[in-house]
Amino acid sequence: MNITKKNLDKSQIELTVEMTAEEFKPYTLRGAEKVSTDVKIEGFRPGKVPYDILKAKIGEMTILEEAAHIAIDKTADKAVRENVSEQIVGQPQINITKLAPDNPLEYKIVLTLLPEVKLGKYRDLKIKQAKAEVKDEEIEKLITELREMRASETIAEGEVKDGQRVILDIEIFLDKIPVEGGQGKGASVIMGKNYVIPGFDKHIIGAMKNDSREFSLPYPVKHHDKNLAGKLAEFRVKIKEIYDRRLPEVNDNFVKGFGLKSPDELRNNIKKSLAAEKESEEARRSDAALLDKIIGASKFGDLPDLLIKHEAEVMMSELEYGVKKQGGKLEDYLTHLKKTREQMILDIMPEAVKRVKISLIIRGIAKLEKISVSREEIQKVVDDIAKQYKDNQTVRERASSHAYHDYVENNLAGKKVMEKLREWNVVK
Repeated sequence: MNITKKNLDKSQIELTVEMTAEEFKPYTLRGAEKVSTDVKIEGFRPGKVPYDILKAKIGEMTILEEAAHIAIDKTADKAVRENVSEQIVGQPQINITKLAPDNPLEYKIVLTLLPEVKLGKYRDLKIKQAKAEVKDEEIEKLITELREMRASETIAEGEVKDGQRVILDIEIFLDKIPVEGGQGKGASVIMGKNYVIPGFDKHIIGAMKNDSREFSLPYPVKHHDKNLAGKLAEFRVKIKEIYDRRLPEVNDNFVKGFGLKSPDELRNNIKKSLAAEKESEEARRSDAALLDKIIGASKFGDLPDLLIKHEAEVMMSELEYGVKKQGGKLEDYLTHLKKTREQMILDIMPEAVKRVKISLIIRGIAKLEKISVSREEIQKVVDDIAKQYKDNQTVRERASSHAYHDYVENNLAGKKVMEKLREWNVVK
């Protein structure tokens, strides 16, 4: 068996495997035996049809194709193992390139390799992480939001005032054409909160129940809907109902509803929560700055399309999970953005490339610094999953697979590397 190796672009290599006619002959006999088990020929038992009779019945190429598949199954792994020392990602692509009676068999294996990365400086980068500070007004803002959630309401007479809740029918137009999603019956708006767009509430204050108002307002330049951002829209609004709102006092009775004993305890809990949130945000920011610096100082081989496409699909799955968690559907979310799935994947490709580079950097640092994960650490994660999903056989079987063990190992190793990078580089 003769094997030649050729380097391709995008971190791929090609192995050309050639078996002589003599080497291939035993596989043709096994191919004939396998094919004959599925072909009924009068006078012969399945699997016992002589080669020449079978060839005359179904054609020799059918036998040779089956023989080639058997030969590849038996020889491809050995060919890769003996000729490729680099780490392989994804599944190999195998194509038969020469197949004819009484001739050698030739097939090609295209393998995608983990690209090389030459790490730049990754220690003593002096990344600053700001201290998480919580201001009193931030605490009071959250307390006000809690009070808003528990406000009592009564139907109000007279003109709309600041702080009241108003039920409205709203129609929005651009150049007299209705805006998609801009028509709402019975919309609830609290005056003074600028829930719709800045300036909207001022046109409603002073109106009476059953009054109609027509006015124009510009959408903010940075509005999330790019079709509306910076454009002048016309509004038609009808007042359906007006409610006075009374916010509860922040006292012992109020905080009991949250399982607390005093307003001070509520404020302390909010302060701790905000501090933890800010600290997490600062940690994410410093992590991003740290990784950006290492990426900028490192050199990468050709990134395989396979890795980038896989990462983009992972990001799409994460996006879909996030949308579902908020009670939505990915299709509706994409429709709102006026994008197809394919367009969204193209949009996230740059971030997918960055994530692949981060993965390569973390793997490279783990290897250089000899950061590893023990079998016990992996098994603990697997056991925890099994306990959590003890009634779900499918999840437990997946958690016990080699692929999931590899995933857990990579995930834990990545966390250990990031802990070390913070230790070496982040200044608080």
